[in-house]
Amino acid sequence: MNEEIFARTILLIGADGHKFGEIGTDDARAIAEEQGFDLVEVSPEAAPPVVKLMDYGKFKYEQQKKAAEARKKQKVIELKEIKMRPTIDDHDYDVKMKSMRRFFDEGDKVKVTLRFRGREMAHQHLGMELLRRIQTDVDPIAKIEQFPKIEGRQMMMVLAPR
Repeated sequence: MNEEIFARTILLIGADGHKFGEIGTDDARAIAEEQGFDLVEVSPEAAPPVVKLMDYGKFKYEQQKKAAEARKKQKVIELKEIKMRPTIDDHDYDVKMKSMRRFFDEGDKVKVTLRFRGREMAHQHLGMELLRRIQTDVDPIAKIEQFPKIEGRQMMMVLAPR
């Protein structure tokens, strides 16, 4: 930029896209000063290097605005957790499924956790059946990201939206 351009001759392009052609760097600096712009090296590898007249401060400001807008539109995927028991009632199951569908619509992943209490540990097959039922119910809108596994007294599975 400006004084950091060391090539003797450059190909100058005006702020409006008009080509000045191949001129000396000192002449280009004089033109930039006269018009109130900065000299910005666009393509340093070209022979001669391509330099453009532009308001560099305004250019940097617009780049920051574009980056901020892109960050704002980005969706952060969260991991939501649904806790159940192996002996869950039908209505409670439907309520949990409704909130699970809402999470998938928002683009979030869902971790389904089954907590076993006391002698329920002896009937882990009930937990597997419940997780299979969940899997078949959400199959059109979600896929398994982590298959069911047991950690202590909990069985968990992670689902992600399709």
